[in-house]
Amino acid sequence: MSLATLRRALFIGLLGGIAVWHLSLVGLIPAFAQRRLIGETLTFSYALLVALFALAAHATGRRYPGALQRVAWGTLSALTAGLLVLALAFVVTQVNLRQIFLNATPDLARVLTFGAGVSPAGILRTLLIAAVAGIVSGVVGAAPAPWGRVSVSAALATLLLGLLRDVLGPILPSGLVSFLYGPAGLSVPGAVVIFVLFFLLFALRWSLSGRAGAERLVVFVPSPARGPLARLVVILLLASVPLWAGLFLSNVADFVGFYILMGLGLNLVLGFAGLLDLGYVAFFAVGAYTMAVLTSPEIGQRFTLDFWVALPIAIVLTVCAGLLVGLPVLRMRGDYLAIATLGFGEIVRLLVLSDWLKPYLGGAQGVTRIARPQIGPLRIDSPQEFYVLVLLSCLLAWFLSIRLRDSRLGRAWFAIREDEFVAQAMGINRVTAKLSAFAIGASFGGLSGALFASLVGSVVPASFSLLVSINVVALLVLGGMGSLPGVVVGALALVGIPELLREFQEYRLLVYGIVLIAMMLFRPAGLLPERIHRRELEEAVEEVREVAPAEIAPGRS
Repeated sequence: MSLATLRRALFIGLLGGIAVWHLSLVGLIPAFAQRRLIGETLTFSYALLVALFALAAHATGRRYPGALQRVAWGTLSALTAGLLVLALAFVVTQVNLRQIFLNATPDLARVLTFGAGVSPAGILRTLLIAAVAGIVSGVVGAAPAPWGRVSVSAALATLLLGLLRDVLGPILPSGLVSFLYGPAGLSVPGAVVIFVLFFLLFALRWSLSGRAGAERLVVFVPSPARGPLARLVVILLLASVPLWAGLFLSNVADFVGFYILMGLGLNLVLGFAGLLDLGYVAFFAVGAYTMAVLTSPEIGQRFTLDFWVALPIAIVLTVCAGLLVGLPVLRMRGDYLAIATLGFGEIVRLLVLSDWLKPYLGGAQGVTRIARPQIGPLRIDSPQEFYVLVLLSCLLAWFLSIRLRDSRLGRAWFAIREDEFVAQAMGINRVTAKLSAFAIGASFGGLSGALFASLVGSVVPASFSLLVSINVVALLVLGGMGSLPGVVVGALALVGIPELLREFQEYRLLVYGIVLIAMMLFRPAGLLPERIHRRELEEAVEEVREVAPAEIAPGRS
């Protein structure tokens, strides 16, 4: 046993303990102490504590090839984190910290000691759970190649289904729900069955991994028909959502669709052309307010147009707004462009809030009674009916994005993204290319805003905050810059899941930060990166590996 090894294990354990302190004092752990996931005992807070113990053990143990070393050092890190947790429980019971940290209450101490309080039984229980988490983490980490990951994936999927009880309950058959779920979370038999099913599913996925597995599954389908058949299946699956999803899920699907539209629009500007636009919410607002002003009878009854008449006007006005933004920032790049576009987003928000435009835009109270779409006698009112309209808009935007990507204009955008001056030297008109990127990208945002205003029936300035722009940029980073499937995956992960789990809304930014840091460390190109981006990153890594020894060598001599 070397001193450095001992120091590393203790240091990682301290980091795990500090993470528990942070999550406890910001309120995440005490807030969900009663949120049961499995049975009557496993709550979300307990699962989070055990996960942090196991994570500290894994971070230490993964450095060692032997199972015994992995378990021993990992358990030491988990116990170190457990001691820090006990220290926090002791502090909050002995010292009044509530003037600084509102969540530092005796209830927090009971949660941190797994319900036993600061007592010999609580200390023993906490250390025992930390040790077991460390041992299990070491054993799972030392398991042969796919089985450790399969076990962890199955466990996480089981916990997720327990968390989604209120969402899945109304959809699944009542008999299945009564078997799988208890009064507040998964029943113990239901959790065991789900874990086994997911374990088998992930094991099958690993046994059919890679292209060979996919080829084995589609060997019976003729090669020319595979692509159209796959697209047809996906479209039919998406079109069937209103048939089985209830009101809540359809509403969530609508909002995910709005962000997919905005993501596809910003992907043209940022992913294809490389122009960092942090004020994209402005286009969303222009589309929404145009639809509101043109169709609502509230604003002095100036206009009471039909939805289908107001929709193209909203898109055209958003295109004009895109050109308005694009013209003054043509010479800007990088951080300067981001700051300028950020300012445009704030200008739009302040304008709709101003008293000067209150007679026209409603001020802080916004505009209500916005028209709904109507096709003959059919009036589209419910989220299920609106979902079809949102789905068609997303498919149209997807189709246009593919056509633009493969067009001459798309290649000009890619060239500008790689090197603006080289692109200009090659004969590309960068003014036209940049303005077209801003204008077409803005039109997708305007379409999303117009649909949003009609679905909600009202618009208020609070709906167009900077957070919307951050969400759209974040979903592009998560999915992969320039990747069209990445937009969908990012919207589902950053908009769909938080909408399903609204009880965690208060901690959304905390989760965003953790996710983005993890992405930078482990998947810098995104979950589904674009082919060119992935190749560039791989080449950059290879260059660093090749150049670094050459740079070090002269220094040594």
